[in-house]
Amino acid sequence: MGESSGISRRSLLKAIPVAGLAAAPGGTLAGQSAAAATAPFPQPAVSAARPVPGFASPVVEETLDVRFTDVSVPGYGRITTRTYNGTIPGPTLRVRAGQTLRLTHVNGLPPNPPHTGGHNTPHHPNSFNLHTHGMHVSPSGCADNVLREFAPRTADEVAAGAAEPRYVSTVHVPADHPAGTYWYHPHLHGSIAEQIVGGMAGVIVVEGDVDEVPEIRAAADLVVCVGELKVKDGRVPAFTSGGWVTGVPSVFTVNGTVNPTLRLRPGEVQRWRLVAATAFTVLRLRLVGERGGLPMHQIAQDGVAFRRPVALNLLELAMGNRADVLIRGGAPGRYELRAAAVTGPLMTVEVAGEPVEPPMELPASLPQGRPFLDERDVANPDADREVVFHADAGVFPGAFPNAFRVLGTNATPAADPHGDLARDPAYGLFDPGHTNHTLRLGTVERWTVRTDETLPAHGHPFHLHTNQVLLTHRNGERLDPPIWHDTIGLAGGRPGESATFLVAYEDFTGRTIAHCHQLHHEDLGMMQTVEYVDP
Repeated sequence: MGESSGISRRSLLKAIPVAGLAAAPGGTLAGQSAAAATAPFPQPAVSAARPVPGFASPVVEETLDVRFTDVSVPGYGRITTRTYNGTIPGPTLRVRAGQTLRLTHVNGLPPNPPHTGGHNTPHHPNSFNLHTHGMHVSPSGCADNVLREFAPRTADEVAAGAAEPRYVSTVHVPADHPAGTYWYHPHLHGSIAEQIVGGMAGVIVVEGDVDEVPEIRAAADLVVCVGELKVKDGRVPAFTSGGWVTGVPSVFTVNGTVNPTLRLRPGEVQRWRLVAATAFTVLRLRLVGERGGLPMHQIAQDGVAFRRPVALNLLELAMGNRADVLIRGGAPGRYELRAAAVTGPLMTVEVAGEPVEPPMELPASLPQGRPFLDERDVANPDADREVVFHADAGVFPGAFPNAFRVLGTNATPAADPHGDLARDPAYGLFDPGHTNHTLRLGTVERWTVRTDETLPAHGHPFHLHTNQVLLTHRNGERLDPPIWHDTIGLAGGRPGESATFLVAYEDFTGRTIAHCHQLHHEDLGMMQTVEYVDP
C-alpha cells in the first residue's frame, strides 16, 4: 500500500465504530445559569524547554508533585483527590523533537493500605509511575517505563520523619518524532483507574512542522482536555468492587472545569487539541447550536497529522484518543460541545464579537506526520497476530467476580489447560512473569483486534505502547487511506467490532504492555506483556 493523497471523510467515518454513527448528539441545548455561561475558558499551566547544563539540546524540566488536594469543581463543591501540582489537569509539557523531558516525581501520598488479593485486583492506590501515552520513546530504564513503581513512604518511614520520596523520568524525544498532541498519566497496574478518574492526567505537546503551516500558526492554540471524575461524598472513592464504575456517576470536566465557556469571533479559526482523558467513557462529539452546528476540521489523530483537513460533524474519541481540530466561527450564537453518552454539554462556545474580515483561512494541505507502511513489507503474512477481548462473569469469589481476558495469539496459559477455560483463574489474564508477544525490531506485522462482547456498550479500546499503529481495516472494510492511531476503540455487539492494523517495531527495545484502555478492565487483568528485542 503506497501513500494516498490524503485522509478522506469517508475513511474517517469508516474508522469510527458503528455504534458511534448511530448515536444521537446527546439532547437539545441545555439551559445554563448566566454565571456558568460566562465562566472563563481555562488553560493548564505550561512548562516549556530551556537550555540545561549537561544536555546537548533544550530540556523540559518539571516537578510533578502528587498528593491529596482539595480542588473546586463547579456544581460539586470542593473534592479531595490525587493531583499533579494541585490542579486538574496537570501542567502542559511543550517539547520539540530532539529535546528531552526531565520530570521529577514527588510522592506525597500516604502509605499504601495493606493488600491481600492477587495482582489482578486493585491495589497500591498511592503508588504510581509515568506513561507518555502515544509517544514513540524508550519503554525502558527511567523513560516511559510503566513497570516502575513510584511508591510512597511506608508507615515506619512516616513515623521516622523520612523525606517524601522523589523519582526521576528522563524521556528523550527522537529527532524525527511526529509533531502533535499526546498526554501523560500514571500507569501502575492495579491503581490506574482510581488515579485517572481522580484527575491525574496532563497534556504533552510535541511542537514541529505542522505548527508552522501559516493558517495553523495564525490560529489560537488551545488545550481541551476532557476529564472524567468519580465523586462521592466529597472525594474520589476507592476502587473496592466491580460495580464501582457504574455505581458512582461520572462528572465530566474540560481542563478541570464543568462546562466552561469559550469565545470565538465569526470568521476566527481556533485549533483545539482534544484529549479524551477519560477512563471509562467513549466521547462521540458534536458541536451543536440552536440553528445548526459547526463542523470540526480534523487535522491530526493521536498525535499524527493528516495530509489535509477533514470536515466532520461527528468525531469519536475512545478513552485515551486525541484529535487536533480547527474550528471556524460561523453565525453568531451559542453552541455546545456535546458527547452522546454525557448529560449536558462538555463546554459552551459563544460565537460573538466583531467578525474577522476576511474570515481566517483553513489550510489546503499539511505535512503528513508519518509515512504509511506498505503491506508488502509484512513479515510472515500467514502468521498475523490476533487479540480478542473477552469477559467471563462470576469466575472469582468476592468483590471482583469477573475475569477480563485477552485471548487470541499467545494468550496467557491456563492454570488447568484441560479444565473449564471459562472458569480458569489464569487463562488470558495478565501475568507479569509471562511474555505474550516477542516483537523484533525492523519487522512489520499485521494484527487484528476484536471484541466478542455482545452488548454494544461494552467497549475495549486497544492500546499498544511504544509504536503507533496504522489502522487499515475496520470491521473487514479497508480504509482508504489508512489512519495512524495509538489507541483503537472497539465496541461490542452482534458481532463485536474488529480492527486490523500494521505496525513497525522501531528504535527501542524493552518490556512493556498492550492492553484494554477501559481502565478498570486493565486493572483487573485485561493486559499482556510485549517485549521489543533486537533482530
